Amino acid sequence: MALEVKLGQDLRLRQQLVMTPQLQQAIKILQLAVPELEMVVQRELEQNPMLELAEPGSSSEGPVESGEAAVNGDGELANAPAAESEEANLAAPEAPVEAPSHDAAVELRELGALEKLDWREYAENYSNNWQEGSLEGGDDEERRPAVENTLTRKSSLEDHLIWQLRLAPFSPLEKQIAAAIVYNLNEDGYLETPLSELAGLLECDLTQVEAVLKRVQRLDPPGVAARDLSECLYLQLVNLGMEDSLSARLVRSHLDLLERHRYAEIAKALNVPVAQVSQAAKVISLLEPKPGRDYGGQEAVYIVPDVIIHKMDDEYVVSLNEEAVPRLRLSGYYRRVLQDGEASAETKGYLQERLRSAQWLVKSIYQRQQTIYKVACSIVKFQRDFFEHGISHLRHLVLKDVADDIGMHESTISRATANKYAHTPQGTFELKFFFTSGVKGASGEDVSAETVKDKIRQMVGSENRRDPLSDQAIAENLRQSEINIARRTVAKYRQALGILPSARRKQVD
Repeated sequence: MALEVKLGQDLRLRQQLVMTPQLQQAIKILQLAVPELEMVVQRELEQNPMLELAEPGSSSEGPVESGEAAVNGDGELANAPAAESEEANLAAPEAPVEAPSHDAAVELRELGALEKLDWREYAENYSNNWQEGSLEGGDDEERRPAVENTLTRKSSLEDHLIWQLRLAPFSPLEKQIAAAIVYNLNEDGYLETPLSELAGLLECDLTQVEAVLKRVQRLDPPGVAARDLSECLYLQLVNLGMEDSLSARLVRSHLDLLERHRYAEIAKALNVPVAQVSQAAKVISLLEPKPGRDYGGQEAVYIVPDVIIHKMDDEYVVSLNEEAVPRLRLSGYYRRVLQDGEASAETKGYLQERLRSAQWLVKSIYQRQQTIYKVACSIVKFQRDFFEHGISHLRHLVLKDVADDIGMHESTISRATANKYAHTPQGTFELKFFFTSGVKGASGEDVSAETVKDKIRQMVGSENRRDPLSDQAIAENLRQSEINIARRTVAKYRQALGILPSARRKQVD
């Protein structure tokens, strides 16, 4: 039986949800934090000649220049395109813009003359290096840049140790071994690489590596280059001249019992009073378990709030942070080029494309600000008790509550609250902080998990250190406060707060 192939057309009508590039851009900008948004705007300013940064305070000094887009404190955009129909008006304004003494075509031809400039000759005869150039008049102090304008970087643990090694009397081989030890330290200042491995890599004797290690361990900070916690604490005690003290004996032989506060067992093993063990433990608690702590970590990141919530009379008012989002405007110069009859079709086509891109960016930033403003207003409505009384009155809230309140999808609320911050009378919080899971209260209402954590923190802070509260005791105290919670949930919240178990919180005088 032969198969027959037929060609035909099949016409079908169907609906399909397609995310346009403009919608994708709006979604991307909505979920960006302020520093990330500034990077996107800066990149667009470098690539799009139709965009310019508006002058600070231009909106307050007089009428906003044509094409400027800026969000005010009430969440409204000044002179921002609100609909597609306005884009055509921006591309071809009805009222001609007053031209300068030279029209756009003449200016373009003058700029094109720069291509004929001999840049090699210019570079050989002129210098833009302030260090090589000379200024007439003034002394050296006046020409020297200000100290606050000098870029610096935080000194790392490796830099600090290498600086000390250069001043120490090491032989070339010893310096090589010491540098290998320093560059194999982790961020806490511990040496995790076995000495035998270092000796094999450097092709030297193990005893040489051990001798150099002892000298490196005498450098600042005390306890650096230790191989475990016991050695780190002991090195710090040696630096204090306490190598023969009871504290040194504890960290070398009984650190495991010390961590569990088994003072009685330690006293019995060492045949000393429990009070002496307690005093030695207090000395050990003052030591630094992570010598590299002050030199490690990332640079501090300063939070810029997106919204500011303040109380006015008896109401809480939400305003957008005007300084957080860059103010943009459309370039008047290139808009005049679009109207110039002598400009080429290729130039006009390119500028039209850049104009649409600029308008969509401005519109996306406007929509971002409007969405954040609406979400913040809804949060204030649900969490008014928190702004009045603090974290103990934070109520259970989920994304769906705010989404239903302002008529948006939950995913939009999630994007609008990610990495966005609000400055409130109670402090600065991420918007996601106000969305918490709930614990059933005795009255049937949900209590915020953050409220429960705050109560646990207060209980532990006011407990008797000689007889700390167990997780079961904390759960029973919470039930007296009409919060039904299991012991294992208390343990989970306690661990999230970084609070040790009761056995390790106990103190002995």
